[in-house]
Amino acid sequence: MRYLFAIVFALLVALAAVLYVSSPIATWIVAQFSYDSPDAVADLHSTAFMGVNVLALIAGWMIGWVIGGFLEREEPPI
Repeated sequence: MRYLFAIVFALLVALAAVLYVSSPIATWIVAQFSYDSPDAVADLHSTAFMGVNVLALIAGWMIGWVIGGFLEREEPPI
């Protein structure tokens, strides 16, 4: 059951990050530097966007893992 909570929370947090957080953070990161070509801007923006998404996926997994651990019942010893 713990794995199920971890997977569900990882997907939900990653989805929320994709929809609301990743693009503004990636845009802010891109604005911090100067560039010689538009390709460099696109490369950094996509890298930052995916990096934020991966971090959100990991954070969601950890949140779900902890919540699933609290909800697990101890098996009585036989």
